[in-house]
Amino acid sequence: MNEGILHCDLNGFYASVECLFRPELRDVPMAVSGNPDNRHGIILAKNEHAKKFGVATAETIWQAKRKCPQLVLVQPSHGRYGEFSRKVNAIYSRFTNRVEPFGIDESWLDVRAAFKLFGSGAEIADKLRKAVREELGLTISVGVSFNKIFAKLGSDYKKPDATTLISEEDFREIVFPLSVSNLLFVGRKTGESLSRMGIRTIGELASADERALVRKFGRHGAFMHEAANGLGGDGVGFYGDEDEAKSVGNSVTYPRDLAGFDELNAAARDLAQTVGARLRKEKLKCCAVHVAIKNPDFKTITRQTTLDNPTNLPSAIAAAAMRIICAEWDFSSPVRMLGISCSNLRDASEPAVQMSVFAEDNKREIRSEKIEDALETLRQKYGDDIVKRL
Repeated sequence: MNEGILHCDLNGFYASVECLFRPELRDVPMAVSGNPDNRHGIILAKNEHAKKFGVATAETIWQAKRKCPQLVLVQPSHGRYGEFSRKVNAIYSRFTNRVEPFGIDESWLDVRAAFKLFGSGAEIADKLRKAVREELGLTISVGVSFNKIFAKLGSDYKKPDATTLISEEDFREIVFPLSVSNLLFVGRKTGESLSRMGIRTIGELASADERALVRKFGRHGAFMHEAANGLGGDGVGFYGDEDEAKSVGNSVTYPRDLAGFDELNAAARDLAQTVGARLRKEKLKCCAVHVAIKNPDFKTITRQTTLDNPTNLPSAIAAAAMRIICAEWDFSSPVRMLGISCSNLRDASEPAVQMSVFAEDNKREIRSEKIEDALETLRQKYGDDIVKRL
């Protein structure tokens, strides 16, 4: 059997971590969100109780509250999430050194070299689910297949705490009846365009005229056609390769498209909080901020700006990102993915290259850094929800 590519997806990751530290939340509908006082903040994760009310990731707080008035909202504890993500990937690394994180709560694994030691791909998946559940109190859903695309589809196929095998022999029976929207990298807009071409299922995409797809979608059309037929796809990288990166960043592909200043601003602030925390943990500051925006048709823009002074403050990173977004993006257009990264990194102890000519500005920056240090200490000890953002 060649089904040795796994995709492991932590179930309701943020919400599950919060429930570990606050057990009283396990039996009530709860969600991790931005500032609960901001109705336009977004839902980042929800537990199974909230899911039963129809609460969805990436919808606004006011929409979620309308569905579930008793919903308990908790602000994110990004430091804890990063810690548990590393612990989970360490468990994965016991079985293979080919572990490729796909965001903070998902990873691809190539376990084919471990078959003789640990059994088949599906057996390894079950061992991983057991280890994560017993050691960390979290659950994962695992897709097992012969390529990364179908492994990802498998982890979404059944949740929570499940293993789904999609083999070379039976993938057509499992995959072809599914909607094209289940295929990785087929967004809402692309799905709507395919539907207008009479293509609604993955099977119909697999049998479609590839030349027509290329005329409509360019190279992405050929990629989708190959993916639907179980062809192509990259290999799984080695865990730790990303540590050599010369930038620090975070991005989120949202299940629901974002639009408007309020939603993008809330998303940017959440991303900047994570990036800033990572910079401070590594004792780094950045001199440049990058923004990547992808729409549902997978058209992407990337822009960057240079900062007057190095920073690792989430507020400064978010402000720089929003300056880019305001200048480069039409707020009426939907956003599928938003990413913020920082580059041109330097040691945080180095003096700024360009100090403000106004001493008061410099003092304000120092005060802000001390405040952020104090807030980060509180977050690490009590969780991010101990601090309310205005």
